[in-house]
Amino acid sequence: MAPEWTDVDLPGVTPSRQKRSRETTAALLKAGAEMLKTRSLDDLSIEDLCARVDATVGAFYSRFDSKEAYFGALLTLAARDGESMLAAMAANEDLRVLDLRELCAQLVGQIAEWMRKHEGVLRAALQRSDARPSRWTPFKALARQTVDGAEPLLLRAMGGRSTVRRQAIGFGLQVVLGTLVNAVLNDPGPLSLGDKELVARLSGCLVLLLEAEAGTASQPPVKKLRRPKQQRR
Repeated sequence: MAPEWTDVDLPGVTPSRQKRSRETTAALLKAGAEMLKTRSLDDLSIEDLCARVDATVGAFYSRFDSKEAYFGALLTLAARDGESMLAAMAANEDLRVLDLRELCAQLVGQIAEWMRKHEGVLRAALQRSDARPSRWTPFKALARQTVDGAEPLLLRAMGGRSTVRRQAIGFGLQVVLGTLVNAVLNDPGPLSLGDKELVARLSGCLVLLLEAEAGTASQPPVKKLRRPKQQRR
């Protein structure tokens, strides 16, 4: 699921009905999201951004009141894309028949994919969350929506509803989201956000946590003890 770059009717963006003007606005937004993957928001130069899409600085400021307004539009696009991801998950009937292991892999994979697409924008929002806490508010709401949307699916796969299971799901997804956010912000390693192994290991951790709470955790095989051979007299 790609961000809808053609939808540029966003807060802080000067409305335009002309196709060419809207295409320029979309190109500026798309280029900025890509550039933020390798530089901070403070290091994102408006001149470099405009040069990337062959636009003038005047064209930028005719669309965005300021750099902050521009970044706000990027945040809105990322949040909308996250909401679209959750809506698609809610409408996906195939998820309702998966077992717990398959379901966890799907959920973690889709969350990580969304974060990869918006990695630079999310990192910039996290880096500014102390000075501007409101920048991270939409993503906190998305996290709550993720838990709310995943909970009924996971409860079915766990065998039924209970308070303890709901708490386990909330904590398990907190671990998943916290690990992915840390990978976005700090990339501490050994696995980075782009590593497929990170998703595999995170979904495996979620499975083990939920299986233990559901009472379905697989047990290691019990080795049979061999009787000592009787010595011949």
